[in-house]
Amino acid sequence: MWLLDLLFRYNSSIKSMEARRDIKGLARVLKYRRDPATRAKAARVLGVIGDTRSVVPLMRSLKDPDRSVRFTAAESLGRIGDAKAVEQLAEALTDRDWYVRLHAAAALGDIGDSRAVEPLTQALKDEEKAVREWSARALGNIRDSRALEPLTAASADKEGSVRDAARDALTKVGARKLRVAPCTT
Repeated sequence: MWLLDLLFRYNSSIKSMEARRDIKGLARVLKYRRDPATRAKAARVLGVIGDTRSVVPLMRSLKDPDRSVRFTAAESLGRIGDAKAVEQLAEALTDRDWYVRLHAAAALGDIGDSRAVEPLTQALKDEEKAVREWSARALGNIRDSRALEPLTAASADKEGSVRDAARDALTKVGARKLRVAPCTT
């Protein structure tokens, strides 16, 4: 019963910290090892608040042992949109969990920094179709011409959602003549 009381206090505290925009307090909650759901909730709230002081604690949370904390941290970093997070999010594209990789790709697209082009083009080859799809979308948001060739190759992916995302991204990047590679499957 004491654990439920403790969790209730943390959840109440998180709501109070959100109302006060208490970045330091929420960053401390990210270090609370007993309950990953509480850490994930704190990461989400930091993203909602959107203060750039949250970037460093959220970047540390990309290494959290719990996947829900990692993907929520990636999502929040994308919401905040600070380019300081690009390298750590690019690293998260190789996370063991595909859902974390997907959120890292989406966050890199939200940030829109061209340093993410190379890691995102590598992620176009991910085993999980959702990661490939969101990597293509992210490259479209970045609009860097270095992505043209990898996106053209991805436009022949075996999955329709990836092909569609790659074609949309090619349009955003500015490909005048969309040469679609033939589908190999």
